[in-house]
Amino acid sequence: MQASRISAKGQVTIPKEIREVLKLEPGDLVAYELQNGTVTLKRVEPLDTVFHEALSATLDEWNTPEDDEAFRDL
Repeated sequence: MQASRISAKGQVTIPKEIREVLKLEPGDLVAYELQNGTVTLKRVEPLDTVFHEALSATLDEWNTPEDDEAFRDL
């Protein structure tokens, strides 16, 4: 286990070994997940907007009143 000290501003330094394992670079985003008093640190992948737009264009076929009715009870 590794430890970091919290600064007066509430900041911590992520140890080098952890940064290397998570492939964290300056400017990367990290997410904190809190569950039962334990925090998990995860690297957040940047959103690929081109992929998202291409995928979104294919999802319109499921956006009809008939689909809403069919899937309402799921």
